[in-house]
Amino acid sequence: MKTVQEFADKFSVGLSILCAVHCLLLPILLVLLPSLTALQLQNEAFHFWMIVGVIPISIYALTVGCKKHQRYRLLLWGGSGLVLMVLALLLGHDLIGEYGEKVLTLVGASLVVFAHIGNFKRCQLHTNCTSHQSDSSCN
Repeated sequence: MKTVQEFADKFSVGLSILCAVHCLLLPILLVLLPSLTALQLQNEAFHFWMIVGVIPISIYALTVGCKKHQRYRLLLWGGSGLVLMVLALLLGHDLIGEYGEKVLTLVGASLVVFAHIGNFKRCQLHTNCTSHQSDSSCN
């Protein structure tokens, strides 16, 4: 049975990947398909709403997952990634340049993805463990 936490891990990974793809491919798509400029995807509002979506979902999934498997360093990795993504949004290309903004966003999104994949795997492993099993991989 799938839990809300598993769904949140997967959804946050998807949002983080979408954010990374947006940063990497949007300039190429705008050159190839100039009519996409009408969608305002290069707008800072896109980054803002992605962060608004990723933060609560990530905090929920990582917190619940870490309570299950006790690997709190995944929460630290995910939190660091979220902080980098927020910094990229707050500092913007005006202060750190377009390259700096992309680097912060991509590194942040990668950390969030890494944390959620680790969280999901640990939760799956924890779910498969029985209460009387003393295998160290189930802790």
